[in-house]
Amino acid sequence: MKQSAKRYSPLQSAFLGGAIVTTAAVSVFGPVWCRSVHAALQDSPKAIVDQVWQLVNREYVDGSFNNQDWIAARKTLLKSNYTSREQAYTAIRQTLKKLGDPYTRFMDPQDYQSLTSQTSGEVSGIGIRMEVNPQTQLLTVVEALENSPALKAGIKAGDVILAIEGKSTKNMKIEDASELIRGKVGTSINLSLGRATQKAFDVKLTRSTIEVPTVSYTLRKEGTRQVGYIRLREFSAHAAEQMQRAIRQLNVSNVDGFVLDLRGNPGGLLNASIEIARMWIPQGSIVRTEDRKGGSELTKANNTALTNRPLVVLVDGNSASASEILTGALKDNKRATVVGSKTFGKALVQSVHELADGSGIAITIAHYYTPEGTDINHKGITPDIEVDLTASQERQLASDPRLLGTNQDPHYARALSILSNNNFASGEQNQVSRNSVVLPKP
Repeated sequence: MKQSAKRYSPLQSAFLGGAIVTTAAVSVFGPVWCRSVHAALQDSPKAIVDQVWQLVNREYVDGSFNNQDWIAARKTLLKSNYTSREQAYTAIRQTLKKLGDPYTRFMDPQDYQSLTSQTSGEVSGIGIRMEVNPQTQLLTVVEALENSPALKAGIKAGDVILAIEGKSTKNMKIEDASELIRGKVGTSINLSLGRATQKAFDVKLTRSTIEVPTVSYTLRKEGTRQVGYIRLREFSAHAAEQMQRAIRQLNVSNVDGFVLDLRGNPGGLLNASIEIARMWIPQGSIVRTEDRKGGSELTKANNTALTNRPLVVLVDGNSASASEILTGALKDNKRATVVGSKTFGKALVQSVHELADGSGIAITIAHYYTPEGTDINHKGITPDIEVDLTASQERQLASDPRLLGTNQDPHYARALSILSNNNFASGEQNQVSRNSVVLPKP
């Protein structure tokens, strides 16, 4: 599998998050098509149907197609008459379902656009994070992103969004508000805002392309020591450069150790996980992929690590795919101690193709293994130290994300104890007493 391909991944849920390879453009008709078939299907819903079949036939990781007669499937697909693209889409989904692989999936144009906008790490909008305030039930600004139209216009955390383009936000869902705020770069939007210190006021903003921050970091003073806490939400196209900035800035602050939080991270771009692993691991293997023909590719570190300070990684059951590639590399190379609960268990790589009508398909093309050759599919990665949160603790952290990475966060508290017990010995803490400190499940 070529590492130079641009990589995307669906991030809507942990089940669909993952390590993805995508092509920027695909010809409508594969080279195996004969000209007569090409002419018969051009400008027909059948063109999309057969394009999907050709791509799966060429790339799918299981050459037996889940013991399906894939040639017969094509004949069935092409003998049907489709009066609309929706009928063709339904037929495609039904056929793909027979592969028994939830990660090989068809996306209509809207879903495909949503996927690419998320994984690109960029959005068109004004650059704010919003929430429905749990106390007031009002649509509230959580953050105005760096270099965004919102920040430049003076919008602040805590501002209440009263109306969007004159439409009241009372009882409005976050998804609906986001849909109204998004739009083409260069177009304008009007917001009515409320702020505790002044009367309601209107702001007119011009939408622009915003780089979505997927990495957040902070310097924590823990007793006499300094800890760099980094949270990575997803492996988007900008994740690696954001991670690089975070590590370098914390290095400047002379941190004694790091805590890398991958909890709830559903995965993302394969290349991003490799680049980030190389920031922590100076030498050694990162991941091995294997395609349906048995072709294997081993990716290694390249002596470009940014730090050798002690590292603890936090994971949970929603840390999936690209998160597991990074976790597996750090664990197997004894570069980090892994704390939390067992990860999701997705060891499959997908390619994503845009189709002729703007729809798309994700196809499982390879299986990956950790540096020690472990297959984590459906198994996950067991942390060095298992700390399963109680239902009450999970609810508390979910209701107030500000508690993440504080002493009220049991996983983070455990990470601090590991770093403290090992005296923040540079590069050494990862190799001590792994088994002796493993906690049993409660």
